[in-house]
This record gives sequence, structure tokens and C-alpha cells, in this order.
Amino acid sequence: MSSNPQTPAPVVAPLSRRSGLLDAVLAECGRALQVLGGTAQAARPNPAAGDAAQDDAALSAAERKHAAGLMRVNHVGEVCAQALYRGQAVFCRDEQARAVLRRAAAEEVDHLAWCRQRLDELQSRPSWLNPLWYAGSFSLGLAAGYAGKERNLGFMAETEAQVEQHLQGHLDVLPLGDARSRGIVEQMRQDEAQHRATAQDHGGRPLPLPVRLGMRAMSKIMTTTAYRV
Repeated sequence: MSSNPQTPAPVVAPLSRRSGLLDAVLAECGRALQVLGGTAQAARPNPAAGDAAQDDAALSAAERKHAAGLMRVNHVGEVCAQALYRGQAVFCRDEQARAVLRRAAAEEVDHLAWCRQRLDELQSRPSWLNPLWYAGSFSLGLAAGYAGKERNLGFMAETEAQVEQHLQGHLDVLPLGDARSRGIVEQMRQDEAQHRATAQDHGGRPLPLPVRLGMRAMSKIMTTTAYRV
């Protein structure tokens, strides 16, 4: 006697969906929380040299307060850099340009973590206005990204040129005995110079003078405020 063979069960393909706007929004919210929450981790060793407790004990109270104010400004700059470059990448349709922006943003994470660590060593804090700086910079990045590849990378090059000058100014006024802050700022300055050159090499065009002057004015407001708040 024969029996009917069993009909194999149909194979059900796993559910899948294409990533969309919601995924992008959630990813950016996650990154913002990581940056603002201070959980970002550096991929490179901290360039600060020496022992923090021993070196900082040699600084006067006024020197520590001044160094903390400057490093708070630098930390704000790195918060803005994260938001700016991620905003620029949103509307960037050129894969090579987007890769330049993403790579620079990844290296800026190191700066962010180093500055936060130095603030902790100086028994100080980040700016209370960091959420505002992040939101404003992300919006500015969106506008730059929408302007096209050449203007987008030109904006990156001009940003890095101004930051490079700003960091050199900090090296001129940081306490001479604060080797740890100086080591961090010097490495940041070198990285920013490389980011500027990379953006220019990939087609970044100089921005109009009014735009450059506007960027300087906004930077002055941010740095003056962040030193204290």
C-alpha cells in the first residue's frame, strides 16, 4: 500500500525593507545623543603628555580656569563639527565628497573625546548650550550640502581654515605649563589643516567674501559665549 507524499511547506523569505527617511532621522538622533551625552570614544590615543594630577597641580587657580575656558570652547567647536559635517553629508550626492565629510567627522570624534577628557581633568564642564550649537550647526550643514559639491567642500575648507587659525591662537595664550592641553590643541590643529587641504584637493571652491565674514562673526559669538557658559 502506498501513501501520498507530504507537500513541502513553502519557503517564506525573511521580511526586509529598504532604509528610508525614518532610519536616517533615527541615526542622526542617535549620533546627536552620543555627541551631547559625552559617550563618544576616541579611536586614537590622547596626545596629551604627562600626568594630569601632577602637571595640573603646578598650575595656578587662574591658569586652570583659563585653560578650562579655552578647552570648553574647543569642545564646542568639535560638537559643531560633528553636526556640521553630518548635516553636509545629508544632501551630498557625490560619493567621493560624502566620503571626505564622513572621514573628517570620524577624526573629529577623537578631538571631541580628548577635549571632554581634558575638561574632566580640569574639573570643569562642557558648555550648557551644546544642544543649541549642535542644532544650529546641523541646520547650517544642511544648507551647505544643498548648495552642491564644490560649495559644500568649499564650506568645509573655509571652516577648517578658520578653526586652524583659532587653534593657533589658543596655543599662543594657553598657560605654558599646561602641556596636556597644548598637546591636544596642537594635534587638533594639524588634523584641521589636513582636512582643509583634503577638501580643497577634492574640488572645494573658495566661498564669497560676505559668507566668509559671516562665518567669522558667528564663530566669534560662539567662542566668546562658550568660554563662560
